[in-house]
Amino acid sequence: MKNQYLSYDEGIDLLEKLSNKYPHILKVSSIGKTHENREIVLATLSLDVKDADDKPALLFTGTIHAREWIGHELSLKFIEYLLNNYDTNPKIEEYLKRSTIYMVPCLNPDGFEYSRKHFSFWRKNRRKNPDGSYGVDLNRNFSIGFKKTRPMSSNVYGGEEPFSEPETRAIKEFVDVHTNITIALDYHSQGNVFFPAHKFRHEEEIDGTDLNTLCANMNDQIHKVTGRRYGIHRGKPPAKLISGSGREYYYSKGIIASVVEVGTKNIPDYMKVMTSSINENIPALLRAFEEVVNYAPLAPRRVDNFTISSVGENEVGLRWDYELRDDIYFEIYRNTKDKASCEPHKIVGITKEHSFCDIELESFTLYYYTIRAVNKKTKLKSPFAPMVKVKTDLEKDEFSKMLFALKNETGYVGEKMQENNRSHFGNNSLFVGIDLKKGICDGVVSFDVSSIPKDAIIKQAKFHLYPMNRVAAKIERYGEWNLSLLDKDDINDVADFNQIENATPLQVIGEAIKSQALTQGIWNYWDFSSYQCSLLQNELSKNRVIFRLDGPKSLPYGEDSQMMQFDIGYGNFGGGLHYRPMLEIKYTLPSIKMEIEPKIAQSISINSKKPGLESGYDKNGQKIYGHLEYDLSSLPSPENTVITKAYIELSNQTIYLKPKSISFYLELLQNSSILNYQDIKNRERVEYIGYELRDEDLDKKRKHYFIFDTLSKLTLESVHTQGNNLEIIINPTSTSNDVKNRIVKWGTRPKLIVEYINRRKKALPKVTNLKYTIEQGKIKLLWKNPKEKDFVGAYVVRNSFHPPKNFMDGVKIYGGKDEYTYDTFGSLDKEKYYSVFTYDNVPNYSEPEVLHFVP
Repeated sequence: MKNQYLSYDEGIDLLEKLSNKYPHILKVSSIGKTHENREIVLATLSLDVKDADDKPALLFTGTIHAREWIGHELSLKFIEYLLNNYDTNPKIEEYLKRSTIYMVPCLNPDGFEYSRKHFSFWRKNRRKNPDGSYGVDLNRNFSIGFKKTRPMSSNVYGGEEPFSEPETRAIKEFVDVHTNITIALDYHSQGNVFFPAHKFRHEEEIDGTDLNTLCANMNDQIHKVTGRRYGIHRGKPPAKLISGSGREYYYSKGIIASVVEVGTKNIPDYMKVMTSSINENIPALLRAFEEVVNYAPLAPRRVDNFTISSVGENEVGLRWDYELRDDIYFEIYRNTKDKASCEPHKIVGITKEHSFCDIELESFTLYYYTIRAVNKKTKLKSPFAPMVKVKTDLEKDEFSKMLFALKNETGYVGEKMQENNRSHFGNNSLFVGIDLKKGICDGVVSFDVSSIPKDAIIKQAKFHLYPMNRVAAKIERYGEWNLSLLDKDDINDVADFNQIENATPLQVIGEAIKSQALTQGIWNYWDFSSYQCSLLQNELSKNRVIFRLDGPKSLPYGEDSQMMQFDIGYGNFGGGLHYRPMLEIKYTLPSIKMEIEPKIAQSISINSKKPGLESGYDKNGQKIYGHLEYDLSSLPSPENTVITKAYIELSNQTIYLKPKSISFYLELLQNSSILNYQDIKNRERVEYIGYELRDEDLDKKRKHYFIFDTLSKLTLESVHTQGNNLEIIINPTSTSNDVKNRIVKWGTRPKLIVEYINRRKKALPKVTNLKYTIEQGKIKLLWKNPKEKDFVGAYVVRNSFHPPKNFMDGVKIYGGKDEYTYDTFGSLDKEKYYSVFTYDNVPNYSEPEVLHFVP
């Protein structure tokens, strides 16, 4: 055995010594006895410890499973850390003054000692069962979701009834009377993953954001120490969650609760691996301890009705409800990944107002927003309002496609499973990496790209993959997982291991995922570089693209597995539509170029208008304006025309060798009735096209280009939409007051060059007649789609807290051309909102049609 680990008795001795040394901070007591008459020890820490039960508290439980020694070891090291540092670290001192920690280092003393001395892989306690076997799985013996299972010899046998075991009764009775507990963490091994508590239903709970954010904030601290990333996985679907766990019992009492699975083995190398796990989890625990007071009664209440007020290509407006109070302000956090931390560097706004506009965002990008109220005097923070998800609009010239993996061409191929590889496609999971039984395994993911125009110019691409389970990746810091784009023409059988393994990639995409960054429950994505986008673009002509995901190719001596499991959304273990591999492509199209010659090209002086384009100063020093008018009717329909670029090509016939600081500006005329000299001279609103042209530049080049900026292009589109002609003035200006007889004659046919693409600009009408019925215990939604030729489908979203105002703000229920769908997992006893959006092939999304479901 590895003698670096402390035994149960050694742990108690250490706590007693520390208690004698720090009696004002640490108190050691017992909450019960085991079958073998061992004390179930509780360590209580607070400043001053005699007032511990009057403060909000964190509950730590460890080693409920005998072979998972991390809980016992981590708790003792954390206690030592607090005691050794509280008088030098003001944050620890502050946390201990205002809060309490209840630590049960080992909830299964009998099993732990049996694991240490007799059989290291022992899991249960040491009850003798009626069939002669030993042990009950204590983490199946709590009441929430309890299931009576057989046989008794099973490793997950949960006992004859809830709380049949002295260990679970002891912690239950402790929690029941200590209503000051606000956060509970149950430490296990293995997997490097947080498992926040669940209420065994598919719909979000009001505190779902709190659960994920607590874990994400702890995850940030872990990453700072070791670079490791833990997964955050609440389970999908909830029906497959474990039953009778302590985590769910604590959550049922109103406690923010999570399991923390640490490491890649139950009993790892102490000096190299266990110490690393302890070192990364101490600051994570401290971060959780910091949050305890924010879930206590004195903390501000949660923000109400946090939702979207507006969405654009580069900005998002948010609003919320809260009573008006001078001592309350709000912190708004933004992330671009789900289950990400809400730490200070993620704050994008601090305000006392009840609205906020986030600006300078990327187009068609998914953003996650969270908010909490803060008391300016006490510094206490509220729980988080439910997260808001929003995808910004596309830029005017952009299109997007979200492609789902092809079922029959997505699976994995195993080196030692050639005869079975075909059965892995469209079924359950991607196993990627290596193990002794399967050999090397590569994932294969294929997409049909025929819906994307062959001449598309890809601006951005992302490959999304959902990691299910990393338990079989057992070796610390070993190997990496890469995504490669393969040449479709080199592959004639995607189920042939040798073809896939030996294929030469066109390019390895994005960054590899190193083993310490493997997670589960948090989407992985690979970002394509510009060059990789161009390679993908070249593959569009083949109508199908194939990707390979591969991991380590060999195992160190004595190891049996380094295998990662990813979801494909199909099969018994697949999570369905929401979890299928996705390829997201944002693209534009080549512009069509049109040259338009002026309908009118004239000069306007103080006394006259005359043909021929001139501008400058006459002999009396009065301005002469050039006037251009263009008929835009030759452009296609404005409803489906997006102008990508526009400019005026202007050449000069006059040359001045002695400049006199005259500049010429091209300006848009906003009012077509302004056609006389005084109106032009006195107009207030001026919009410039491009930059000024100085007379000293006239002899350097004869042809000049005036580029429309964004506002000018919008004006041009507006003029086109209204069916008007475009009018432009060439305005001379000078810093000198005595410029006279200085006239430039311009070319007779200055051209307006317009580059455009064909793209629908406006969203479709909404669906109509949205309603619901109940059929066979399920909510059935029905509606009528608009009768429009550009209609592609309806997109249905459910949100448990507010009407979804963006198609990403909730859980996707359906997308397609049908006029009905079932919410298979919607609870009939829970209030919720459904929004239905129509979309076209851009896609533009309509305003939502909303249904409020009230049980």
